[in-house]
Amino acid sequence: MASFSTASAALECAISIQRGVAGHKEEHPDSPLGVYIGLNAGEPIAEDGDLFGTSINLAARICDHAEAGQIVAADVVRQLAAGKDFLFSDLGETELRGFEDPVKLWELRWQEATS
Repeated sequence: MASFSTASAALECAISIQRGVAGHKEEHPDSPLGVYIGLNAGEPIAEDGDLFGTSINLAARICDHAEAGQIVAADVVRQLAAGKDFLFSDLGETELRGFEDPVKLWELRWQEATS
């Protein structure tokens, strides 16, 4: 888990991670390495150098929903990054374990994103 002060910083880091993994897989095609990234924004509870709370739990569930090589973000992340040249594809609303209401998810199209 990583925490960022802005949604843009989180998205840029996620893109960098996935590009690095893709480069590694190009050089090592038999590598089983695959990274799943789920992003959310909110106000976590900070305690003893760790983060807790609903926003953290939702980020974990979004990550569980992602596939290897994918960056999946909650709608709030997409909204916070509006106008910043990130490209998203609509994944629709999804029911996530532990959350009563469906959650609107977006896939960051990182291969085409500028950063």
